[in-house]
Amino acid sequence: MGQVAYINDKIYPVEAGQTILQFVRKHLGKELIPTLCDAPNLEPFGSCRVCSVDVALVQNGNTKVQASCHTPVMPNSYIYTDSDRIKKLRKNIIELVLTDHPLDCLTCEVNNNCELQTVAARVGIRDVRYPEGKNHLDRKKDLSHPYMTSDMSKCINCFRCVRACDEIQGEFVLSMAGRGFDSHIVKSYENSFFESDCVSCGACAQACPTSAISDIYESKSIAVDKKVRTVCTYCGVGCNLDVAVVNGKVKSIQAPYDATVNQGHTCLKGRYAFSFYNHPDRIKTPLIRRNGVLEPATWDEAYDFIADKLTEIKHKHGPDAIAGISSARCTNEENYIMQKFIRAVIGTNNIDCCARVCHSPTAFGMQKAFGTGAATNSIEDIKYTDCILVIGANPTDAHPVTGAKLKQFAMKGKMTIVIDPRRTELAKYAHYHLQLKPGTNVALLNMMLYYIITEGLAANEFIDNRTEGYVDFCNQIKKLDIAEMEEVTGVNRQLVKEAAMAYAKAPNAMSFHGLGVTEHTQGSFTVMLISDLAMITGNIGRKGVGVNPLRGQNNVQGAADMGCQPHQGAGYLNAYDPEINKRYAAFYKRDIPIGKGLKIPEMFEASIDGHLKALWLMGEDVVQTDPNTNKVIAALENLEILVLQELFMTETAKYATVILPGASFLEKSGTFTNGERRIQRVQKVVEPLPGTKADGQIIVDIMNKMGYTQAPYEPDTMLEEISQIVPFFVGAKWEELGDNGKQWPVKPDGSDTNILHRESFQNGKGKFHYFDFKESNEITENGKLFPYIITTNRELEHYNSGTMTRRTSNVDILTEDILMIHPDDAKQNFISDGDMVCVTSPRGKVDIKARITDEVKPGILSTTFHFPEVMLNLITSDEHDSEALCAEYKIVAVNIRKTKGKRQITNTALVE
Repeated sequence: MGQVAYINDKIYPVEAGQTILQFVRKHLGKELIPTLCDAPNLEPFGSCRVCSVDVALVQNGNTKVQASCHTPVMPNSYIYTDSDRIKKLRKNIIELVLTDHPLDCLTCEVNNNCELQTVAARVGIRDVRYPEGKNHLDRKKDLSHPYMTSDMSKCINCFRCVRACDEIQGEFVLSMAGRGFDSHIVKSYENSFFESDCVSCGACAQACPTSAISDIYESKSIAVDKKVRTVCTYCGVGCNLDVAVVNGKVKSIQAPYDATVNQGHTCLKGRYAFSFYNHPDRIKTPLIRRNGVLEPATWDEAYDFIADKLTEIKHKHGPDAIAGISSARCTNEENYIMQKFIRAVIGTNNIDCCARVCHSPTAFGMQKAFGTGAATNSIEDIKYTDCILVIGANPTDAHPVTGAKLKQFAMKGKMTIVIDPRRTELAKYAHYHLQLKPGTNVALLNMMLYYIITEGLAANEFIDNRTEGYVDFCNQIKKLDIAEMEEVTGVNRQLVKEAAMAYAKAPNAMSFHGLGVTEHTQGSFTVMLISDLAMITGNIGRKGVGVNPLRGQNNVQGAADMGCQPHQGAGYLNAYDPEINKRYAAFYKRDIPIGKGLKIPEMFEASIDGHLKALWLMGEDVVQTDPNTNKVIAALENLEILVLQELFMTETAKYATVILPGASFLEKSGTFTNGERRIQRVQKVVEPLPGTKADGQIIVDIMNKMGYTQAPYEPDTMLEEISQIVPFFVGAKWEELGDNGKQWPVKPDGSDTNILHRESFQNGKGKFHYFDFKESNEITENGKLFPYIITTNRELEHYNSGTMTRRTSNVDILTEDILMIHPDDAKQNFISDGDMVCVTSPRGKVDIKARITDEVKPGILSTTFHFPEVMLNLITSDEHDSEALCAEYKIVAVNIRKTKGKRQITNTALVE
């Protein structure tokens, strides 16, 4: 046995770095030492002293009172948890706290779940000897916020809310003001919650041991029927949620502390934006368009109508006249069954998903470089890295829980490099912010690679042993005209050099990239250059390194894994390879098509050209979210049948022939795969609304209707089928995923993989690629008439098209899309803050409210597309990534002027 210490005279082994509280809890459980200021996801603080214990250096020797939460265990010491002196001290502390606390336990929302109540009982409080306090008890409740509430009469000054805001979210909104008995919590500068800078993450409410800070859902109440653990439906972080249910309805959501992904934290969308699930706008019956009007129908009527029409089209025009678009919002199992339906029942490879318009260049580029198109590492590795490089991503808004971890890293002064046209939240804390012109990622990364090579910082041993193509790559990089690249990017070459050297010299460096990388004509090339950066510095195959895409949607990784793309079937196997085709055919017991399938942009082209007759959309609002809205509408209007599975009447639903009401994530089971390849269980919390069905069951029903025998949709049996055809799911079993899931590849024995490419790459060696910078056609062809560049982004409160979040109280926090415009540009165009701005492009025009800010450079504009009142994609272009056909949302050539009248939306292209 190594080092030891004694608890109440019994010997136990001590682990390095343990505090007394951790030591005692490990061996004797949580209940032995009471606490008030301690929380599982906060650093030890020692403000309440309730956790005090007696410590002696020898048995029965003189003891000293120590706060166990932050005092390290001394080897061979004797710890006494309940001596008479300690009992008296704890009781005295709690009595003093209760003098300033209302004794309304029976009517309090946290009754029987209040830590103060529990500790008071634990230390034996029966009455309070001290006079009642006066200052806190008459404080008014703060009910100003759509979600957050506070009743500071119940505050015990434990600092947990302050520390949660600081240590977890990194917002520093809450603080302690006053001195002595006048000490009290403030929000910003004595503001209300709504007036403050609160981002509504709810970390403070969950941390609060009483109900001093809570939320409108009373999420700490235990007056519930059940709690179900599931996974968030929003971004690719994959936060675990504990959902409380009362009378068959969702009451509230909290974040479990034992969740590997989010450790008791989540953002306002995950914690609070759930009320869309039973919103009155939900579609609750199938609808069929008859004589131009959508009319209610039975499920059998809808299925018969669809089956007859698809069969007719298939016989008349062939299976390739039909296509399907699956959804990253749906489970792995639903995406798998969707692509199986299109391939095995319809008989075409015309299947795609929304990864096409976000991270398809990531999958393509990383497959070319590493052989696998997914994150190499885990988010947990932020703890082990020395440098983070964040490219084309604003994670504090788009991936808030991961963003908070990256922000904490940056705020601690650790090496942070941000490459982004906007001065994002992370950029404010970065050592280097390379604020490049949109669309010049390739040029800037080439500059970084140039300096790594010329400064002798390449990891030659790793390059020689683990990679190929380096010599040719190196020769091309050395030919770069750095002065020209400096002019192209708009970034000082010395700044680029310093950033490149900082990345290369770091013992461990991680890169994170988002849609600011992928949504460009050179998106795939940029991903390969990011992979070059990792390989040239040897930052692959161990903790704290790697290339880590920040996946946009909750299951965009899983949708691609399941084969929802035309060229790759389930498991990324080549859909056009004859031998693999035989394997699929044998497994599905049907002939499987081997011909080239259509990607989403090609589907729209094919429809306009008259070749595509039918399109099935599962949970995709392509009219609002895909680029060049007028072209998308033209494509949909030219179809003979458009089938749509949806929750709400979206912009796309206006053009549907048949609408089938699907179920939300709270109403079905399956798995999501997050951005770090973690397969996690989505568990049904409540029953689907009457008249609706799980999307997977809808597909199963139509498969059976069209003559293919498919078992009912059940997550366990469907996952079992997937594990037999997807190589990296081979050991994935529903009952073995547990609370925290498993990261693929999951081996046959059930063990998973948190780091890829430890010893070798998927294809043996990593491959270097070089690419010249090329200006987007959008700029070269339209830049003279449309001299400004607009780039798109996402705000914290909403999610993509906002179909769900606009049906929650999030819409009371962020009410509209705005246009970021630099003061110089605003002045030149006579635009004031809050004015409506007419933004025109070669495709159309929209009107957006101006927000004047220096977060963008002159000539650069930025906005979101959360609200259909703006319909921003009326102006976005038809340019796509050259390899993966991902839309170029990040570069739109526009002109601006102050709007003459009220907001207008133009649905026709401009005629110059």
